[in-house]
Amino acid sequence: MAQEFNNNPIAIIGAGASGCICAYYLLKKGFEVTLFDKGSPLRTLLPTGGGRCNLAHAEYDFKELAHNYPRGEKFLYSIFSKFSTADTLELFEEMGIETYVQENGRIFPNSNSAKEVRETILKQISKAQILQENVIEISVIDNGFKLITEKYSSNTTEKKGKSSYFFSKVIIATGGHSGYKLAQDLGIKIINPKPSLVGLNTEESFKELSGTVIKNVKSNGITDDLLFTHFGISGPLTYTISSIKAFDKVPYELTFDLCADLDNLQDKLNTFPHKEIKNILTDFLPQKVVKLILKDFDETQKAHKIDGKTRDLILEKIHNFKINITGTNKGEETVTAGGIDLDEINPKTMEVKKIANIYAIGEVLNIDGFCGGFNLQNAWSTAYVCSSAIAK
Repeated sequence: MAQEFNNNPIAIIGAGASGCICAYYLLKKGFEVTLFDKGSPLRTLLPTGGGRCNLAHAEYDFKELAHNYPRGEKFLYSIFSKFSTADTLELFEEMGIETYVQENGRIFPNSNSAKEVRETILKQISKAQILQENVIEISVIDNGFKLITEKYSSNTTEKKGKSSYFFSKVIIATGGHSGYKLAQDLGIKIINPKPSLVGLNTEESFKELSGTVIKNVKSNGITDDLLFTHFGISGPLTYTISSIKAFDKVPYELTFDLCADLDNLQDKLNTFPHKEIKNILTDFLPQKVVKLILKDFDETQKAHKIDGKTRDLILEKIHNFKINITGTNKGEETVTAGGIDLDEINPKTMEVKKIANIYAIGEVLNIDGFCGGFNLQNAWSTAYVCSSAIAK
């Protein structure tokens, strides 16, 4: 006998950003929604934007917005044309969350509190049933799907047994660190996930520079801040590069221009002939970095004694600073590249092409953006498109 469903119930697997916003829109349309998550809902929202919750980025042209995604750019065109940055701001204003824009285009709530945003969203979806259970299997049955879950004892990892549920529609919104097996078991192709927006381990040791930041460093056509760490390099520039090169085979070499403004060192040498070279360079770079640059030179040498060959060798080290990357810093990744192959998904509905009434949204897809609110925008937009398609 076919399973009967009341009020067209919908299961959302994953109570993260995309899952909760999808629930919000479905509840507004009168649907019965159940969210499954083995952890607390919206916990992954708390560390975003350094705890301030970088909700979006102030780019209002949908094609320019999509350009900030190394994976998924063209797929996102139709999605962002339906739900843009402006729609995101309207969504949160509707919830009572006022926002502001930083000079760099990043959009934050006026409260600067991811915790407050989390509490507001959860209040808005209070009519949804949220079950702290881990979905381990999805089966296609007559008229819908059977879900098998594992329950755990409160605040422990001890399993309490399995439960079965039946739904007419299922939305996979498990994020970038889980849920792939559920999709694979349904025959959905997965792009092997890789860390993205992550610190990079280096062959060179920068322990003596750990914690040192250089502003406005250029590499791979990007200009941003570079942070040296005990394991290698991190910070905004590194995160962007790690995203672009997520699928590159290691080891590989990166070249950095540590100080593009230092275009004429000779003028400085002529202006301050009796100044030591290390003191001239510390006007442009942190002292510890200068020490590293000059390790093969006499750092106390006076400017008027620096010949042309030495000057050019110093400039070469500054403008073409080589770093050899050996891998990513395990456990630091903010998002993942990879996930459900976009060829499996209809971008107009977020429905899996080969299985009717099952959908995938958010970071579980092979979509990842740069830092700056882009990954949350993917969550909000795909959630809206999915909910709209279901409502039709």
